[in-house]
Amino acid sequence: MRAEDTRNIEEYLAKFETTLSVMQHADAMERVAFELAEDNARENVRYVEVRYSPILHTREGFPLTEAVEAPVRGLARAEKQYGIKTGLIICGIRNMVAHTSRDLANLTVAFKGCGVVAFDLAGAEYNYPAKKHRDACFTVINRNMATTIHAGEAYGPESIHQALHYCRANRIGHGTRLYEDPDLMQFVNDFRVPLEICLTSNVQTRAVASYAEHPLRRYFDAGLVVTLNTDNRLMSGTTVTDEYCKAHEHLGFTWEDIKRMAGMGFESAFLHREEKQELMRAAVKETGEIEQRLETGI
Repeated sequence: MRAEDTRNIEEYLAKFETTLSVMQHADAMERVAFELAEDNARENVRYVEVRYSPILHTREGFPLTEAVEAPVRGLARAEKQYGIKTGLIICGIRNMVAHTSRDLANLTVAFKGCGVVAFDLAGAEYNYPAKKHRDACFTVINRNMATTIHAGEAYGPESIHQALHYCRANRIGHGTRLYEDPDLMQFVNDFRVPLEICLTSNVQTRAVASYAEHPLRRYFDAGLVVTLNTDNRLMSGTTVTDEYCKAHEHLGFTWEDIKRMAGMGFESAFLHREEKQELMRAAVKETGEIEQRLETGI
């Protein structure tokens, strides 16, 4: 079954079983991480956050710590070779028991400053509320690390409410159905909580009926902090470039809109402020050079 043929988020997630089956040892994990960063660098991506759940790579006895160390090595090698900047986000899984998420949160803390930048809560939303994983989130928060939670994709705005008010998420993964609660949407806007928007994935999982009906345009026009993301390059068959093209083609985003949204991406990164500012300055400089070449025809 192709990603575009899935009927819901559960069917979409089931497709990961194939790739997980060949990512159960160190060499594979390191290689996949390296090649993912390599692909992004060749696409001209400057900074990429890679999220995954190490627990899913221990089925054959692979130690949990090595399931972090291996991709960290791969990403570090890609940084050195291609000049791209990277960070790992470790995911707890909603449909697993709460203590497993807490173990993964402890793993996140253990690798603070060693390639891991944040903790995430991912997986199927329906019947798996974020508040059951509150302890895991606060394990990370209490060590001054960031959290992002998938919410408002396959379930309504109450899922986003829990992510924000029970788990203190710094960013919201997707947030597709936020508009259904105008008061909560105002809160997200007022407190500048970034939404990690994934156009292609949302269409494929039937979170929205079509690209043209995606609420990204509504959120952007309302002044919310929105970023464009691939969700999963392989399963969705997309790239960052593709996502920006779809925003232009289906939602009318102009060059100026795209520059502004790309800037929000840098501003929302789980990096130290100085690092974000450095990336932003470089992006503004390079964008200006591109515009100048276009104007002069060089």
